[in-house]
Amino acid sequence: MVAELSIVTEWLPEQMEPGSIFVLENAGAVGDQDDPYWAVLSCPECGTLGLITGGRCAAWSRSSAGSNVCPAQFVIEDEQVVPRQPN
Repeated sequence: MVAELSIVTEWLPEQMEPGSIFVLENAGAVGDQDDPYWAVLSCPECGTLGLITGGRCAAWSRSSAGSNVCPAQFVIEDEQVVPRQPN
């Protein structure tokens, strides 16, 4: 698993590597009103793209891969990826 996030400034999904994060232009305007989407994250383990919320960006909650087959669970803390053991 990648240990550090890589912030990308251009939306080029085919070039996002595991651990890449792209902050949305309309960050905070889409999704659940209490915890809206802020970015697209390429799973640090498998590279699957998925939307993440502001809470997950700020380490308020555990994140997981956007894939049904990847068991990766992690927390983002200051642009670092901290692996978590599945419950």
